[in-house]
Amino acid sequence: MSAGGGREGLPAGRQSGLVGARVAGYRVEGEIGRGGMAVVYRARDLRLDRTVALKLLAPELARNDTFRKRFAHESRVAAAIDHPHIVPVFEAGETEGVLYIAMRYVAGQDLRALLDREGPLEPAQAGRIAAQVASALDAAHAHELVHRDVKPGNILIAAGTDSEHPEHAYLTDFGLTKKSLSLTGLTTVGQFVGTLDYVAPEQISGRPVDGRCDVYSLGCVVYETLTGAPPFRRDDDMALLWAHQYDPPPAASGERPGLPEAVDAVLARALAKAPVDRYGTCRQFVAELRAALAGDPGAAAPPAPPAWALPVFRER
Repeated sequence: MSAGGGREGLPAGRQSGLVGARVAGYRVEGEIGRGGMAVVYRARDLRLDRTVALKLLAPELARNDTFRKRFAHESRVAAAIDHPHIVPVFEAGETEGVLYIAMRYVAGQDLRALLDREGPLEPAQAGRIAAQVASALDAAHAHELVHRDVKPGNILIAAGTDSEHPEHAYLTDFGLTKKSLSLTGLTTVGQFVGTLDYVAPEQISGRPVDGRCDVYSLGCVVYETLTGAPPFRRDDDMALLWAHQYDPPPAASGERPGLPEAVDAVLARALAKAPVDRYGTCRQFVAELRAALAGDPGAAAPPAPPAWALPVFRER
């Protein structure tokens, strides 16, 4: 099982005995995942009698006044995004000195687990998942919210509705954007928040970021879904950071024989070092990707969003 934001976790000692406890109107039923800043539980909403994913943030975050204010603001923004491929945020707040976010519980697995189990995906499946994540990211960007940590672990894969839509992807972890930490002194000098395999060059150098930062990270994820590994693999972290900033990505068609060479040009643009050289939107990137995968790069003009997506897409 997976649920929104299951990548992070509180110190182990803080979590002992929480199963069965009541936290802000939720009864904790079991742990889903943990990492460096929060832990995510499956919990029961006692007011509405439904299962939710409950993320509890590390206590030191709640003690920082600037972070608490940003957390409250960005949680409200995330909760306001109504999109079928973004995990809905039900509630965010503070109880007994602990910040929490309650989100929809998604039964399934994340993309990280899927890749670890199955290896590279079939191009058609990789394209379907990328299109769903791209629509979620563009919706967030329309609300001036940049994710900054797009990676397989933050993409949940649930069962789809029919044979034409065999999987349903959800993007998660919008309730805690990485800008919150860097602006509150909770990261050390020279450190950034993000996952090294998917981090954009401007994040590494500390330059301003916008939605094209997520285009880069999505490009890294797509590269991995097609080849089985991220575009840059190095022996140590510093070499990996250098590669993101200065090395060209290897051709995906060389990593996976049979991929059309047109895919290489699409990924190279998505993974351009300078944001201005990348696609302006995630939808544009994925539209050209899917056309290249289909062997028809001339049909790469991004299609109009489907009717259900119109309320959340705004041309800028």
